[in-house]
Formats: sequence, C-alpha cells, structure tokens
Amino acid sequence: MSIRKPRSTRAGRVTMQEVARRAGVSAITVSRALRTPDKVAEPVRLRIAQVCQELGYVPNHAASALASARSQTVVVLIPSLSNVVFVDILSGIKEALDAQGYLMLIGVTGYSPEAEENLLRTYLQHAPDGLILTGIDHTPGVWSLLRAQQIPTVHTIETLDDGADMSVGFSQFESGYAAGRHLLDCGYRRIAIVGAQLDPRSLRRCEGCRQSLRDAGAYDPALEIMTPEKSSIGLGAELMDRLHREHPDCDAVFFVNDDLAQGAVFQCARLGLAVPGRIGLVGFHDLAGSAWTTPPLSTIATPRYEIGLAAAGLLMRHLAGEAIERRHVDLGFELVRRQTT
Repeated sequence: MSIRKPRSTRAGRVTMQEVARRAGVSAITVSRALRTPDKVAEPVRLRIAQVCQELGYVPNHAASALASARSQTVVVLIPSLSNVVFVDILSGIKEALDAQGYLMLIGVTGYSPEAEENLLRTYLQHAPDGLILTGIDHTPGVWSLLRAQQIPTVHTIETLDDGADMSVGFSQFESGYAAGRHLLDCGYRRIAIVGAQLDPRSLRRCEGCRQSLRDAGAYDPALEIMTPEKSSIGLGAELMDRLHREHPDCDAVFFVNDDLAQGAVFQCARLGLAVPGRIGLVGFHDLAGSAWTTPPLSTIATPRYEIGLAAAGLLMRHLAGEAIERRHVDLGFELVRRQTT
C-alpha cells in the first residue's frame, strides 16, 4: 500500500490553497470551515477535514491574524506554576478560553514585577488579543504599556477601584481582617501573624489581620514573623516552633497561606500543644488537605477556579463586543470554621 505524501510549497509547507484545490472548493470556504465550521455545510466541512488530514495541513495562525486582525491568543502572566493557587486560576481561564477557541500564552514571573514587565514586552510582540495579569501591583512600565497598547486586560485575585481595565478577585485586606476577627471572636488575645513569600497580596492580608487586632486593642508587633522564604508545610512547622520558643504565651496564629498552617498543625502535635485548646490556628486559601489535617484546619476559602473562569469570560465578552456593565467583579471569600479554632 502506497503512502500519499503531502503536497507542499517550496518551503515544505502545505497551503490553504492546496487544500482548497484538493477539496474542490475556494480558499475562503476552507478558511470558513476551519474558523467557523457551523457556517459550512456538513458534507463540505467533512470533505475539507479529510483533505486536511491527508495533506497534514496545519492552519497558519500568524497569517490568519494578519487577515482578521485577531491572533486568537490571550497572554496570561502568573507568579508561579508550583503554587496551586495560580494553577487553579489557570484551570478556570483555560476552560473559558477553550470554549471560544482561544489559546493561552503563559508567562511565569517568579513574583518579580520586573520580570512581569519584561515578559509583557516580549509577549506583546505576538499581538495577543487580550491579557490576564495577576494582581494590581505592576511597575510603572507595565501600566505605561497597557495604556499605550490599549489591549483589553483583566487583573485577577484582586479588584481595581476603577479605570479602563477589568478585574476579578476579592479584597485581600478584608479577608485578612475576617481571619483576625474570627480568632478574636473565639476568645484568643495573644494572636500572632506569620507570613512567607511576601508578595503584595500576602502583605495586604497581613495588614487586614493587623487592623482587626488593633481595633480590639490586641495587636502586638512582637508577635509577627515575616520571611521572604518560599511558603511550604516544612517552613510552617519551623516557624511554629520558633514562635512557641520565642513567645510561649502566644495563643493563636493567622498564617497567610494554608501550607504554612498545615505545617503548624503538625508541629503543634510534636510539641504537645493542644489545638484549639492551647492554641488556635487559621490559614488562608482552603487548599487541598486542609480539611484532612488533625484537627481539620480553619481557613479563609478563596474562589480561585471561579476567578480564572470569570476573568477569561469577562475578556471573551469584551472581545466579542458585548457591553460590560460590571468591569470589576468581587467574588468574595468565605471563612471556613473547622476544628483548629
């Protein structure tokens, strides 16, 4: 049985015109079948699909972008791929973009504002149709690029007060305040705040908790441990051990991330500290495993997947020319009361 070799141009690339000739249709019909298949009769669409498979044809999206002024791509910049918070957001973004035939160009900033600016400059050369950025703390250079390029942009995890851009998230400050208020309501008074990997969002959570303690006359700056180290279960155990050694009278802790709080639960068991009787613990994000620690961890649940889904959906509606009534969407947070408080 002979194998049909793909016909090609001098550059070795099968063209849309070759597909059209083989299928007995116009190049415009091929383009329409690939981009908007619902507008092409099924027999014709199936014949074109068969020819594409035989020839090994792959659409040239760069050429399509030139013709349509659309690249069908969205740039998504996140701080980390190892942090499940951003992976969850990406999952929501992907679902919304897939439904509309858009592709993601993902850039990882490593929590560096300067890296974010450099990545943005690079990715703008690919003429994306839209941008989805993490947070609202960008360099002046990033804000300048956004103003100059006028590319539809959605900021995630936090909400902007106003402006031409769009945003989907929740209040980091208010969520931190709620965590501190919960510990106070449980009767704790010597309340510590422990943070790691101190990006602006974590710092705003800390400030929210701080303010709740100030309002109750219970804030002690000595009961704070802040480190730029990467947040982890192991680090949480180490910081809990340090806190107990340096401040044995501490009776509760707010951790800016659940992995830190999970490590603290384990360390309290090693130290023989009864949770929540001797010490109360509250985490943040309601990550996988937090409901299964012993005892289960009280935490602030954040709608990460929903943020990604809503952010990409907002961008798709904007690109489709729909009127956007709510450009800044606050999805809120939830205090999850379990057994560490």
